[in-house]
Amino acid sequence: MTQQASFTRMQDGTLEDWQIIGAAHYEEFKNTADRFIGMLQSLEQHTLGFACDQLQHALMAGTLARRDGASDEHIVIALCHDIAKVINVPNHGAIAAEMMRPYISEDSYHVVYNHQAFQGEYYYEYLGAPTDLRLQWQHESWYPLACKLVDEWDAPAFDPDFEVDPLDSFIPLMRKVFHDQPIAIG
Repeated sequence: MTQQASFTRMQDGTLEDWQIIGAAHYEEFKNTADRFIGMLQSLEQHTLGFACDQLQHALMAGTLARRDGASDEHIVIALCHDIAKVINVPNHGAIAAEMMRPYISEDSYHVVYNHQAFQGEYYYEYLGAPTDLRLQWQHESWYPLACKLVDEWDAPAFDPDFEVDPLDSFIPLMRKVFHDQPIAIG
């Protein structure tokens, strides 16, 4: 049987309790990449009205980034930028960015967080919203990467017949980016 803390209220925890909890949490860090991979796979069940399912979209965005010579981290954010659509579509950028934050650079975090506002250039006019929202960030260090993600890897990635690189080919990159990383417990 796995060791468990003895307290029922955090206020009553002892050093031994917190060592047990810390060790258990550390073991869970090893599963992070697998959880992201599983979420990515589940995107296959979501089309959301597009011509292809969201897994095809993710794989196409990742494939386009890879073929463009993007860094490992940038390929992974292209692949995973919509991963939180399995949780909530309207807030998917913010959710995905927060999930990835401990593993990606600050610039990549902002790119994922704000990518939907950058996409607005292509369709917000049909929804009665401003199409130039991206301009508010034009002086940020991450602005060029956000434009590249959206304009070159994300927006063109809705072709159900595009020959994508298989998910298995991205798994080593995902394991590299979403590596074991002790973060705050709580």
